Amino acid sequence: MTSRTSQPRLHQHAPEIQEFGTVTQLPIALSHDARQYSSQRLNRVLADTQFLYALYKKYHWGMRGPTAYQLHLLFDKHAQEQLALVDALAERVQTLGGVAVGDPRHAAQITGVPRPPDGIEPVRSMLSGLLDAHETILADARDAAARTAELGDDGTQDLLVSQIIRTGETQVWFLAEHLVDTPGAGA
Repeated sequence: MTSRTSQPRLHQHAPEIQEFGTVTQLPIALSHDARQYSSQRLNRVLADTQFLYALYKKYHWGMRGPTAYQLHLLFDKHAQEQLALVDALAERVQTLGGVAVGDPRHAAQITGVPRPPDGIEPVRSMLSGLLDAHETILADARDAAARTAELGDDGTQDLLVSQIIRTGETQVWFLAEHLVDTPGAGA
C-alpha cells in the first residue's frame, strides 16, 4: 500500500525521455525525415524568435529621446506578437514529434541573431538591430518554408508563411519608417 502525503516530492531528477533533435512517431501522415527536417528548421527559427522577443523587450525598457513613448509602445506591441510566434513555433515542433528549444542558454547556441551591446544604444542603432534580426529570421523562414513544402509538410510551410513571414514583414515596415529622414514641420 502506498502512503499518501501532501508533502511534495522535491528535487526529483531523471534521465531525459526524449533527446533534443529527435522526433517520435505520430500518425500525422508525414515521413520521419520530413518531421525531423521541419523540427530542426523550426527550432532555428524558434531560437531566433526568442532572441528577437528579448531584443524588443531590451529596447522597450531602454528607449530614450523624443520618440521614446511611441517606440516604447511599438516595441512592446511587437514583443507581444513575437511571443505569440514563439508559442506557435514551439507547439508546431511538438506536433511533429520533436522537442522545442526552450532553455534560453540552448537557444543562444542555436540563434543566428547577433547579440546586442549590454548597455543602451542610440535609437537608430536599436532600430537597425531589430531590422537586422528580422532579416535573419525572414531569410531563414523563407528558405525553410520552400524546403518544408517540398517535403509535403504543409502545416510547417503555412506557419512559416502566414505567421512568421507576414508578421515579420509588417513589423519591419513599421520599424523602417522610423529611420526615414523627413523634413521638420513647416519645411
